Amino acid sequence: MVSRDLPSHLNVPTAWLGSDLVDDPAAWILTLSPDHISELRRAAATVITQGLALSEISNALFPLPTLAPVLRQLRTELTHGRGFSLIRGLNIDDVTERETSIIFFGLGSHIGHARSQNAAGDILGHVRDVGAKGSDTNVRIYQTNERQTFHTDSCDVVGLICLRAAQSGGDSLLVSATSIYNAYLERRPDLLPYLFEPIATDRRGEIPHGMKPYFEIPVFSWFQDYLSVMYQRQYIDSAQRFEEAPRLTQNHIDALDLFDELANDPELSLSMTLKPGDMQFVHNHSMLHDRTGFMDWPDPERRRHLLRLWLSVPGDRPLPDCFATRFGSTEIGDRGGIVISA
Repeated sequence: MVSRDLPSHLNVPTAWLGSDLVDDPAAWILTLSPDHISELRRAAATVITQGLALSEISNALFPLPTLAPVLRQLRTELTHGRGFSLIRGLNIDDVTERETSIIFFGLGSHIGHARSQNAAGDILGHVRDVGAKGSDTNVRIYQTNERQTFHTDSCDVVGLICLRAAQSGGDSLLVSATSIYNAYLERRPDLLPYLFEPIATDRRGEIPHGMKPYFEIPVFSWFQDYLSVMYQRQYIDSAQRFEEAPRLTQNHIDALDLFDELANDPELSLSMTLKPGDMQFVHNHSMLHDRTGFMDWPDPERRRHLLRLWLSVPGDRPLPDCFATRFGSTEIGDRGGIVISA
């Protein structure tokens, strides 16, 4: 039985089904106008002329007169609406990688504040295969060409821009945590309570000062009338290597297995292919994302390469205190990322 403190069904904008959205791409694809693109290029040129570092770029220093209002609406759609969007129309064939990085970062500054993505403090991540293997417990899955499996990142919103696509594969997959929750109510409500219990998740070697090599957080949290999710199955499984980590019971394993099954249900999930110049933004508290395995080009200059932003978003939902074990803080607009130093 589900606790009476939890809703029996969630009928909210995030409760979409991939089978519905696949036939309605106009609902979730934002196409940039020529004026939008001109504004992005002018703002990037100014940043280059002034010699600004990425960390110095803010929405005030990256003016987008007509695009900024559109991005404010997009931010609301991410945090209180559908939970994701794909932005198309930017041609990056005739610009350098640096200029593309500035355009992406500057656009992202109108959605939220950039957060560190790793122990080195990088605020713009490179998503590409570096020859690593996901079985290595000090490797993060985005550094491989393997299927990632559905997961969330440690920030409010994650943004990606495609620089180069793989020879084959590497499609982006999304699924709504709300729709998974609703499906549990229909299939196995008896397993839901186990997803609201703290579960150990491996930090994969990126351990903040004084912290354990894993953190404990429920998969689902219900807080101030919001259902939030935090999930990475590989890291949950690898956390069991630590003797002091709470053990997964068979009920936990059954609940996690069903979570994976539902996330991969083609009725629930949505697949899309990111082309060079495409930008995807996803709300981590309501959505899970994934990437299929891929085969890369033999030529190193053509290999799959995406840039990634982790953003803390003003006006986002409140989060329970348990998120601080991973996010460092739950303060809206100033949370998330990976910070190792004391």
